[in-house]
Amino acid sequence: MGKDVNNRARAVPVPAGRFHRLARMGGLAGQVAGSVVYQGLRGALSGERKPLSDLVLTPGNIQRLTNELAQMRGAAMKIGQLISMEAGDVLPADLTAILSRLRDQAHFMPPAQLKRVLNAACGQDWHRQFVRFDVRPIAAASIGQVHRAQLRDGRDLAIKVQYPGVAASIDSDVANVGALIRRARILPRGFDMAPYLTAARDQLHEEVDYHREAAALRDYRNWVFDLPCRDAFYVPRYHADWSTAQVLAMDFAVGSPIEALEGASFDQRNKVMRDLFDLFFAELFLSRQMQSDPNFANFLYDSERGQVVLLDFGATRAISSDVSQGYRDLLRATFQGRDDLAIDAAAKLGFIADSMPADHRARVEAMMRMTFQALRGAAAGTPFNFADTSLSQRLQAEGMALFEDGLAPPPVAMDALYVQRKLGGLALLATRLKAQVDLQASAAPYLT
Repeated sequence: MGKDVNNRARAVPVPAGRFHRLARMGGLAGQVAGSVVYQGLRGALSGERKPLSDLVLTPGNIQRLTNELAQMRGAAMKIGQLISMEAGDVLPADLTAILSRLRDQAHFMPPAQLKRVLNAACGQDWHRQFVRFDVRPIAAASIGQVHRAQLRDGRDLAIKVQYPGVAASIDSDVANVGALIRRARILPRGFDMAPYLTAARDQLHEEVDYHREAAALRDYRNWVFDLPCRDAFYVPRYHADWSTAQVLAMDFAVGSPIEALEGASFDQRNKVMRDLFDLFFAELFLSRQMQSDPNFANFLYDSERGQVVLLDFGATRAISSDVSQGYRDLLRATFQGRDDLAIDAAAKLGFIADSMPADHRARVEAMMRMTFQALRGAAAGTPFNFADTSLSQRLQAEGMALFEDGLAPPPVAMDALYVQRKLGGLALLATRLKAQVDLQASAAPYLT
């Protein structure tokens, strides 16, 4: 099959006005609605009646959705990324593959729009201070794009420039994407999406504040220097003199995409993932400040220094002491083989609710026991083999069955969801790299 030219990153102006963005979302909703009517009539004439979710979630409609969100960027694209990462296990495989495009690079601003944004943020003569400023970005995401530049004083910088209008459009984008999700009726009966949309909206308001991200970058860099695994990581320095609320300047960091380690040696892949899990447990139990976005693009690998480069601290989140202690209780009981206590800890974290039907609760607990056993391995010191996907396949199959049976996930503290999001992303990367990691050894320093 040939490449879809719509999937190629290219210069596309960002719709900046709220009315313009609302009109585009309305147009998208109209296209989806028209497709639903057409497909529904076709099915009715042929005697085949499909559920509404099957009519909405067609490959054509999902392609329309991803194309539009990729062009709009901002909160609309960000929520699409979250759906593709966190709901992939309960969506059909072909639709998940289409949605996963939103995890790739976004389109980027044309040079004229980029210049207008930088003129407004840094003044009309900003370019006179640079020997070099690459107009084509080295990365483009949902909220901003990153350019390599060199100042006349010799500093080699990566400069992140926020898309115009994304901050002002967050509330309307979240509401509009939420409405599309509701119309698709792909969520379990009884599932209350409102708290999650509110949390997403609040998180996005924080992520567009580059002053906040700069503070998180400085703090995280200083914190990593005090860790036993500090030599395994590099965090770029922040440059305040070329930063504003919409522009963030930091050291340009050399590195290859983290996924390129697929071709590295078995020992090297294992070491990188062990270092990343060591860092995860230190975030969860030591600093309780977690960079909660595990997108692969937020990691580079510097092969010359043997270091993982950590990027993008806009999603840095404080983890409450209660949630941190809850995970400590959960992991301690798991590695001690006390599954009943581990299930109690999971219930306190909110992953099991008393309101669950008895059959659903029993099946969820059985899934947890399978996971606990796999984490323990055959004996202490046995690494978890991420290359073996049989467990994840069994859990996915049972999760899909529960979903179809009407399981409504209980409301979980957002802190815990941030932890799960980071953990799930690391597990996905470890699976990609076919790594083996002694998770018990990584967590052990914090479980006493």
